[in-house]
Amino acid sequence: MTVRLLDPRGMMEQEAYHHVAVARGTTWVTVAGQVGRRGGEGSAEVGDLATQVGQALRNVGVGLAGAGAGFSDVVRLTFYVTRWSPEDLPAFMGGVQSVAEELGLPMPMPPASLIGVETLYEPDVRVEVEATAVLD
Repeated sequence: MTVRLLDPRGMMEQEAYHHVAVARGTTWVTVAGQVGRRGGEGSAEVGDLATQVGQALRNVGVGLAGAGAGFSDVVRLTFYVTRWSPEDLPAFMGGVQSVAEELGLPMPMPPASLIGVETLYEPDVRVEVEATAVLD
């Protein structure tokens, strides 16, 4: 296995993601920020934060697959979410969980950051996801 996910003793306990990824390999794959749009369509997914999170992760999966990778190779996810509030966490995690099995996204997720931002490049875009993976 190229990537090993772990939570060393003494780190904050939580259930959504692992704190550490150990990767062995020489090929790095980076997927630029993906949003809640279906490939080639002009507008963000209609709907709530959960819907956009799910579609953005699907788009990351397409990018990973294009490079011969999958979510099992991911060592880092970064989520940018507009107008973030702690009350958004259930919807956010609902979006993640709605596609985890479909995409082979390990739960808990690889190391991840969720960064609240005022706005992204268009007003209807609520979430953008970046990924870094390592292959042998």
